[in-house]
Amino acid sequence: MSTKITSIFLESSKRYSCVKIAKELTAGGTKISYTQVGLYMTQMGLRPKAKRKFKTTTDSKHNFYTSPNILNRRFKVSGPSIVWVSDITYIQTDKRFLYLTIIMDLYDRKIIGWSLSSNMKAEKTSLAAWEMAVNNRKVSEGLIFHSDRGVQYACRAFVSRLDSYKVITRSMSRRENCLDNAPAESFFKTLKCELLYNCKLMPKKETKDTVIDYIENWYNRMRIHSGLNYQTIEEFNTATKL
Repeated sequence: MSTKITSIFLESSKRYSCVKIAKELTAGGTKISYTQVGLYMTQMGLRPKAKRKFKTTTDSKHNFYTSPNILNRRFKVSGPSIVWVSDITYIQTDKRFLYLTIIMDLYDRKIIGWSLSSNMKAEKTSLAAWEMAVNNRKVSEGLIFHSDRGVQYACRAFVSRLDSYKVITRSMSRRENCLDNAPAESFFKTLKCELLYNCKLMPKKETKDTVIDYIENWYNRMRIHSGLNYQTIEEFNTATKL
Protein backbone atom coordinates (compact mmCIF):
# COMPACT_ATOMS: atom_id res chain seq x y z
CA MET A 1 0.00 0.00 0.00
CA SER A 2 2.83 2.39 0.82
CA THR A 3 4.25 1.88 -2.67
CA LYS A 4 0.90 2.61 -4.35
CA ILE A 5 0.34 5.76 -2.30
CA THR A 6 3.86 7.02 -2.96
CA SER A 7 3.50 6.30 -6.69
CA ILE A 8 0.26 8.33 -7.00
CA PHE A 9 1.71 11.12 -4.87
CA LEU A 10 4.81 11.42 -7.06
CA GLU A 11 2.83 11.07 -10.31
CA SER A 12 0.81 14.09 -9.20
CA SER A 13 4.11 15.96 -8.69
CA LYS A 14 3.38 15.99 -4.94
CA ARG A 15 0.09 17.83 -5.54
CA TYR A 16 -2.48 15.31 -4.32
CA SER A 17 -3.74 15.20 -0.74
CA CYS A 18 -4.94 12.05 1.03
CA VAL A 19 -8.49 12.61 -0.29
CA LYS A 20 -7.54 12.51 -3.96
CA ILE A 21 -5.08 9.67 -3.49
CA ALA A 22 -7.84 7.64 -1.79
CA LYS A 23 -10.17 8.39 -4.72
CA GLU A 24 -7.52 7.27 -7.21
CA LEU A 25 -6.87 4.04 -5.29
CA THR A 26 -10.59 3.28 -5.00
CA ALA A 27 -11.09 3.92 -8.72
CA GLY A 28 -8.28 1.46 -9.39
CA GLY A 29 -9.90 -1.26 -7.28
CA THR A 30 -8.17 -0.68 -3.94
CA LYS A 31 -10.81 0.40 -1.44
CA ILE A 32 -9.34 2.62 1.27
CA SER A 33 -10.49 5.66 3.24
CA TYR A 34 -8.78 9.02 3.04
CA THR A 35 -8.01 8.85 6.77
CA GLN A 36 -6.08 5.61 6.23
CA VAL A 37 -4.20 7.19 3.34
CA GLY A 38 -3.48 10.18 5.56
CA LEU A 39 -1.92 7.93 8.19
CA TYR A 40 0.29 6.27 5.60
CA MET A 41 1.34 9.68 4.25
CA THR A 42 2.18 10.94 7.73
CA GLN A 43 4.28 7.87 8.45
CA MET A 44 6.15 8.27 5.16
CA GLY A 45 6.55 12.04 5.49
CA LEU A 46 4.54 12.80 2.35
CA ARG A 47 3.13 16.32 2.46
CA PRO A 48 1.28 17.92 -0.48
CA LYS A 49 2.19 21.44 -1.45
CA ALA A 50 0.50 23.95 0.84
CA LYS A 51 -1.81 26.76 -0.22
CA ARG A 52 -1.11 30.42 0.34
CA LYS A 53 -2.79 33.74 -0.40
CA PHE A 54 -1.93 35.78 -3.48
CA LYS A 55 -2.63 39.40 -4.29
CA THR A 56 -5.15 40.54 -6.87
CA THR A 57 -4.38 42.10 -10.25
CA THR A 58 -7.78 43.73 -10.76
CA ASP A 59 -7.79 47.39 -11.77
CA SER A 60 -11.41 48.53 -11.47
CA LYS A 61 -10.60 52.24 -11.25
CA HIS A 62 -11.81 53.23 -14.70
CA ASN A 63 -14.74 55.03 -16.31
CA PHE A 64 -16.04 52.19 -18.47
CA TYR A 65 -19.48 50.70 -17.91
CA THR A 66 -19.55 47.67 -15.62
CA SER A 67 -22.22 44.98 -15.89
CA PRO A 68 -24.31 43.78 -12.93
CA ASN A 69 -23.61 40.44 -11.29
CA ILE A 70 -26.00 38.38 -13.40
CA LEU A 71 -24.31 35.09 -12.49
CA ASN A 72 -24.81 35.74 -8.76
CA ARG A 73 -22.66 32.76 -7.70
CA ARG A 74 -24.75 30.17 -9.56
CA PHE A 75 -21.73 28.04 -10.38
CA LYS A 76 -23.56 24.78 -11.11
CA VAL A 77 -24.69 24.58 -14.73
CA SER A 78 -26.36 21.82 -16.73
CA GLY A 79 -24.38 21.93 -19.96
CA PRO A 80 -21.42 23.39 -21.85
CA SER A 81 -21.26 27.03 -22.95
CA ILE A 82 -23.91 28.17 -20.50
CA VAL A 83 -21.44 30.10 -18.33
CA TRP A 84 -17.82 30.99 -19.00
CA VAL A 85 -15.80 32.72 -16.29
CA SER A 86 -12.54 34.58 -16.69
CA ASP A 87 -9.85 36.18 -14.56
CA ILE A 88 -6.25 37.41 -14.63
CA THR A 89 -3.41 36.73 -12.21
CA TYR A 90 0.31 37.36 -12.07
CA ILE A 91 3.03 34.71 -12.38
CA GLN A 92 6.44 35.67 -11.03
CA THR A 93 9.59 34.77 -12.98
CA ASP A 94 13.21 35.31 -11.99
CA LYS A 95 13.19 38.83 -13.44
CA ARG A 96 9.66 40.07 -14.05
CA PHE A 97 5.98 39.19 -13.88
CA LEU A 98 3.91 37.39 -16.48
CA TYR A 99 0.14 37.75 -16.55
CA LEU A 100 -2.04 34.69 -16.97
CA THR A 101 -5.58 35.15 -18.29
CA ILE A 102 -7.91 32.16 -18.31
CA ILE A 103 -11.43 31.41 -19.50
CA MET A 104 -13.14 28.43 -17.85
CA ASP A 105 -16.37 26.70 -18.85
CA LEU A 106 -18.21 26.10 -15.58
CA TYR A 107 -19.82 22.92 -16.90
CA ASP A 108 -16.65 20.81 -16.90
CA ARG A 109 -14.19 23.32 -15.36
CA LYS A 110 -12.02 23.09 -18.48
CA ILE A 111 -9.70 25.98 -19.28
CA ILE A 112 -10.88 26.58 -22.84
CA GLY A 113 -8.89 29.77 -23.38
CA TRP A 114 -5.76 31.26 -21.86
CA SER A 115 -3.05 33.82 -22.50
CA LEU A 116 0.36 34.44 -20.96
CA SER A 117 1.58 37.98 -21.54
CA SER A 118 4.22 40.43 -20.40
CA ASN A 119 1.71 43.26 -19.99
CA MET A 120 -1.95 43.66 -19.05
CA LYS A 121 -3.27 45.29 -22.22
CA ALA A 122 -6.60 43.87 -23.35
CA GLU A 123 -5.29 42.59 -26.67
CA LYS A 124 -2.72 40.47 -24.83
CA THR A 125 -4.99 39.31 -21.99
CA SER A 126 -8.79 39.17 -22.26
CA LEU A 127 -8.98 39.36 -26.05
CA ALA A 128 -6.23 36.81 -26.64
CA ALA A 129 -7.81 34.33 -24.22
CA TRP A 130 -11.22 34.93 -25.79
CA GLU A 131 -10.00 34.09 -29.29
CA MET A 132 -8.58 30.79 -28.05
CA ALA A 133 -11.80 29.99 -26.19
CA VAL A 134 -14.07 30.49 -29.20
CA ASN A 135 -11.74 28.35 -31.30
CA ASN A 136 -11.99 25.55 -28.73
CA ARG A 137 -15.68 25.70 -27.88
CA LYS A 138 -18.80 26.98 -29.60
CA VAL A 139 -20.55 30.09 -28.29
CA SER A 140 -24.14 29.15 -27.48
CA GLU A 141 -27.09 31.52 -27.45
CA GLY A 142 -27.57 32.98 -23.99
CA LEU A 143 -23.98 32.34 -22.89
CA ILE A 144 -23.13 34.25 -19.71
CA PHE A 145 -19.58 35.60 -19.67
CA HIS A 146 -18.56 36.47 -16.12
CA SER A 147 -15.45 38.34 -14.98
CA ASP A 148 -14.33 40.90 -12.45
CA ARG A 149 -14.60 44.65 -13.13
CA GLY A 150 -11.06 44.98 -14.47
CA VAL A 151 -10.39 47.37 -17.31
CA GLN A 152 -9.40 44.46 -19.57
CA TYR A 153 -13.02 43.24 -19.46
CA ALA A 154 -14.75 46.63 -19.41
CA CYS A 155 -12.81 48.37 -22.21
CA ARG A 156 -14.46 49.10 -25.56
CA ALA A 157 -12.34 46.63 -27.52
CA PHE A 158 -13.36 43.64 -25.42
CA VAL A 159 -16.99 44.68 -24.98
CA SER A 160 -17.34 45.21 -28.73
CA ARG A 161 -15.92 41.75 -29.41
CA LEU A 162 -18.47 40.10 -27.12
CA ASP A 163 -21.32 42.26 -28.39
CA SER A 164 -20.51 41.23 -31.97
CA TYR A 165 -21.93 37.77 -31.20
CA LYS A 166 -25.30 39.29 -30.20
CA VAL A 167 -26.07 36.26 -27.99
CA ILE A 168 -23.81 36.85 -24.97
CA THR A 169 -24.87 38.24 -21.60
CA ARG A 170 -22.08 39.97 -19.72
CA SER A 171 -21.81 39.61 -15.94
CA MET A 172 -19.31 41.12 -13.51
CA SER A 173 -18.45 40.51 -9.88
CA ARG A 174 -19.31 43.11 -7.32
CA ARG A 175 -16.50 45.46 -6.40
CA GLU A 176 -13.77 43.82 -4.29
CA ASN A 177 -15.74 40.58 -3.99
CA CYS A 178 -13.57 37.72 -5.23
CA LEU A 179 -16.11 35.08 -4.14
CA ASP A 180 -18.37 36.22 -6.97
CA ASN A 181 -15.81 34.62 -9.29
CA ALA A 182 -14.81 31.77 -6.98
CA PRO A 183 -14.15 29.06 -9.63
CA ALA A 184 -11.57 31.19 -11.46
CA GLU A 185 -9.99 32.31 -8.19
CA SER A 186 -9.86 28.68 -7.05
CA PHE A 187 -8.09 27.65 -10.25
CA PHE A 188 -5.37 30.24 -9.73
CA LYS A 189 -4.84 29.18 -6.12
CA THR A 190 -4.62 25.55 -7.22
CA LEU A 191 -2.15 26.33 -10.00
CA LYS A 192 0.12 28.36 -7.76
CA CYS A 193 -0.05 25.83 -4.95
CA GLU A 194 0.56 22.77 -7.11
CA LEU A 195 3.01 24.29 -9.57
CA LEU A 196 4.80 27.35 -8.25
CA TYR A 197 4.76 27.49 -4.46
CA ASN A 198 8.13 26.66 -2.86
CA CYS A 199 9.73 26.39 -6.31
CA LYS A 200 12.76 28.34 -7.46
CA LEU A 201 11.86 31.27 -9.72
CA MET A 202 12.43 30.36 -13.37
CA PRO A 203 13.32 32.37 -16.48
CA LYS A 204 10.43 33.69 -18.57
CA LYS A 205 10.46 30.98 -21.27
CA GLU A 206 10.76 28.13 -18.77
CA THR A 207 7.95 29.62 -16.69
CA LYS A 208 5.72 29.88 -19.76
CA ASP A 209 6.43 26.29 -20.81
CA THR A 210 5.75 25.04 -17.28
CA VAL A 211 2.44 26.89 -16.93
CA ILE A 212 1.24 25.82 -20.39
CA ASP A 213 2.09 22.19 -19.67
CA TYR A 214 0.22 22.39 -16.36
CA ILE A 215 -2.94 23.76 -18.00
CA GLU A 216 -3.04 21.66 -21.15
CA ASN A 217 -1.59 18.34 -20.00
CA TRP A 218 -2.19 18.18 -16.25
CA TYR A 219 -5.25 20.27 -15.34
CA ASN A 220 -7.32 19.76 -18.51
CA ARG A 221 -6.47 16.08 -19.01
CA MET A 222 -5.03 14.24 -16.02
CA ARG A 223 -6.02 15.99 -12.80
CA ILE A 224 -9.08 14.65 -10.97
CA HIS A 225 -11.54 17.33 -9.84
CA SER A 226 -13.67 17.19 -6.71
CA GLY A 227 -16.36 19.24 -8.49
CA LEU A 228 -16.60 16.52 -11.15
CA ASN A 229 -17.05 13.71 -8.62
CA TYR A 230 -13.30 13.07 -8.63
CA GLN A 231 -13.09 12.45 -12.36
CA THR A 232 -10.73 14.01 -14.85
CA ILE A 233 -12.29 16.49 -17.28
CA GLU A 234 -11.91 13.96 -20.10
CA GLU A 235 -13.58 11.22 -18.05
CA PHE A 236 -16.43 13.56 -17.14
CA ASN A 237 -16.98 14.62 -20.75
CA THR A 238 -16.86 11.01 -21.96
CA ALA A 239 -19.49 10.04 -19.38
CA THR A 240 -21.71 12.97 -20.34
CA LYS A 241 -20.98 12.53 -24.07
CA LEU A 242 -19.77 16.10 -24.58
